[in-house]
Amino acid sequence: MMTAIEDDSSVARQREATASIRRGRNVVISLLGLIFCLPVGIVGLVYLLRARRLATSNVRQGRMDLARGKTWSWFAVSLGCALGLIGLTILIFAANGGAVFYTFFDYQLLRDNAGYILGGFLINIELFLVCEVLILIWALIVAVVREIPGPAAAPTRFIAAVYTDVFRGIPSLLVLLIVGLGLRRTGLPVLSDLSDAQAACLALTLNYGAYVAEVFRAGLHSVHWSQSAAARSLGLSYVKTMRLVVLPQAVRQVIPPLLNSFISLQKDTSLVTILGVLDSVNRAQAVSSYSASLAPYTGVAICFLVITLPLTRLTEYLAKRDRRARLSRS
Repeated sequence: MMTAIEDDSSVARQREATASIRRGRNVVISLLGLIFCLPVGIVGLVYLLRARRLATSNVRQGRMDLARGKTWSWFAVSLGCALGLIGLTILIFAANGGAVFYTFFDYQLLRDNAGYILGGFLINIELFLVCEVLILIWALIVAVVREIPGPAAAPTRFIAAVYTDVFRGIPSLLVLLIVGLGLRRTGLPVLSDLSDAQAACLALTLNYGAYVAEVFRAGLHSVHWSQSAAARSLGLSYVKTMRLVVLPQAVRQVIPPLLNSFISLQKDTSLVTILGVLDSVNRAQAVSSYSASLAPYTGVAICFLVITLPLTRLTEYLAKRDRRARLSRS
């Protein structure tokens, strides 16, 4: 009795596998591969035809060929789309006698003004590095203040929460205008004496400090409560528990999102041009105004890509490494 049931079940599974190989949607996938990229699509078609031929005689091999055929067909679709986009880009740059190319990539103009634009980009880098240090310190203070327990710290927690909510809700450009232009007109002893670069640094620190503070808070919440409980049971004070136990673990957890924030910060240093800082964008605008070319802006974009692309790849690498470490621990 059991043998008959097992035989029927085996036959049913084989029929189901055969039907899955011969489904019409596999033919559609193969046709899409042929349409988008004929040479690669032919490879997928060959595998799919062989899978249909083996559907009854060798189901296991047929399913393997079906998987290979689908992979090759979808690769043909992907490759066709990529080649189409590349071709469209080439057509756009070559259209109208190469007008688009010469508008954005005037090599002679870029070479003649490379030193001038790079000098401005160094100002962007200096602003980025100074703001990065200030933001880390300020955001960590705000995050720790928001996590201080007890009713006695309620007023400071409230002020820290209001600060993060307000500055996260205001665009960076408006913060630069309010802090960089507005506060210096108040006549206050310290704020009115700030230079353009110092005012820009203060505005970016206040703006990004709110975002990074929330990143640090997420890191603090990721540390299990038992870590703090164990430290307090050993006689450590709250300050020592945070400094020696919680913060080191929290900072390690938030390194990838911190790098994402700093990539955005590096790009937003280009906004300081509205305050009159002679950064790369301001200098590119000056060159573009007398040359009637957008090539200087392309040069600035390339400068930013040289910084942001390696940081992006580093962020992805650290995120993958952290994910692998968590999986290995679990």
